[in-house]
Amino acid sequence: MDVHNVHERVLPVTEREAGALIDGLASEGDRLWPRGPWPPMEFDRPLGPGATGGHGPVRYSVAAYVPATWVRFTFTGPRGFHGFHEYAALPAGDGRTVLRHTLSMAARGPARLAWPLLWRPLHDACLEDSLDRAELACTGAVTRPARWSPYVRLLRALVR
Repeated sequence: MDVHNVHERVLPVTEREAGALIDGLASEGDRLWPRGPWPPMEFDRPLGPGATGGHGPVRYSVAAYVPATWVRFTFTGPRGFHGFHEYAALPAGDGRTVLRHTLSMAARGPARLAWPLLWRPLHDACLEDSLDRAELACTGAVTRPARWSPYVRLLRALVR
């Protein structure tokens, strides 16, 4: 099963300002990765090629990194996740930037069932929470905050 999943938010800031959010991933002052209800993003060293870690049971390594622009993570777990996910700050014109998260992978073995039933709903909720944090960091407010579906709330309760 091939998976291509994209989440993005247009931010009223320059590419460099949005890119600074990417640079702060997994750091003490991380303003992009959602905190609290989601497992923290952690690495064995500062963000850069070769750093390994992940969030919760989702494991990956940093495959490529262009400061203030783009980071790509290659999956190392869970079993059956073969591909990558990435954040990119892309110019949108008029001093605006698209902050985009892309996940592209082949789901194999148990992941063929686990992705649509478990991982995709949780992933989508987590990424929308991440983009809410980005919007808050850049503007001081969130215009339309993400809302968890009843199914995501059920999954979160079961995971705890």
